[in-house]
Amino acid sequence: MQIKEIVKQIQPVSEKWREKARERLANLIIPQGSLGDLLALAEQLAAVKETLKPSVQKKAVVVMAADHGVVEEGVSAYPAEVTPQMVTNFVGGGAAVSVLAEVVGARVLVVDMGVAADLDHLAREGKILSRKVGFGSRNLARGPAMSREQAQQALQAGFAIAEELVREGYELLATGDMGIGNTTPSSAILAVFSGRPVREVTGRGTGISDGILENKVRVIEKGIAVNRPDPDDPLDVLAKVGGFEIGGLAGLILGAAARRTPVIIDGFISSAAALLAKKLAPASVDYMIAGHLSMEQGHRLMLAELGKKPLLALNLRLGEGTGAVLAMPVVAAAANVMSKMLTFEEAGVSKKISSS
Repeated sequence: MQIKEIVKQIQPVSEKWREKARERLANLIIPQGSLGDLLALAEQLAAVKETLKPSVQKKAVVVMAADHGVVEEGVSAYPAEVTPQMVTNFVGGGAAVSVLAEVVGARVLVVDMGVAADLDHLAREGKILSRKVGFGSRNLARGPAMSREQAQQALQAGFAIAEELVREGYELLATGDMGIGNTTPSSAILAVFSGRPVREVTGRGTGISDGILENKVRVIEKGIAVNRPDPDDPLDVLAKVGGFEIGGLAGLILGAAARRTPVIIDGFISSAAALLAKKLAPASVDYMIAGHLSMEQGHRLMLAELGKKPLLALNLRLGEGTGAVLAMPVVAAAANVMSKMLTFEEAGVSKKISSS
């Protein structure tokens, strides 16, 4: 399916259902507004699913993995071989996202979007999905990270995965990532779309030193200067300075929106993908939930660009989908507030006495 056809499928959530949800929430057996942001989330879920009894019981976090040619510029504290090593840990159940997903009862689906290693054996064994666009993106400091065709392929793959998960009955999706060096393209994407200086949006990623951070800023500045990505053309931005897993996650978010399914956005890399999705289809933001506020320097700015308020602030900066998974119980709580809590009339409880 072409990108234009994908975008056409995404419609804003129903204002009629927002109003229905708002009316019910205003009459719950609590002082009005006393559950704060949980009520706004409950309203969003009702509007997304077009029901006053939204369910988010069956959930999955999709962890997309890819390598980045820009790592050869010395922008990361870890070598590229960590990416396939971590994929093995994901499927083995020992990684952070794996153990946290077990707590909340979420499936972890690992997707090879562009790991620079042969992972076919894991795909044949059914442990991962292989949607490999290439064996890592090219070095964005020296030219485009990928071709426009590869950017489209990554988006289409993510969209198709979301469609399949919804067909399988998943009611809540979350985004996760793995890719050494991927805060570099994410910072570049934010700089291009926001117009902010690269230094302002670039953080330490995996915990790099001051010297490596200075180099990282210079590399991103060079990449933007060399490639001149067009901020009015999201596909061009993805192709010039993005990554295969970032494109895949953007497609996943668009697929969730097209199938009226809420999607929890994780940290900095996932939010770069969400920003791409927003630029491609502004209405897709209606279906996004910001799981948490990352410690990565640019994440607060990324959330501001998305117009999203994070559910959690736990000083996380890992990625993998960890923050999104931790937010799942909050989303489930909001669904229960909407679908199970009684109104004053249903409970036979007297309302607050009017002061007039």
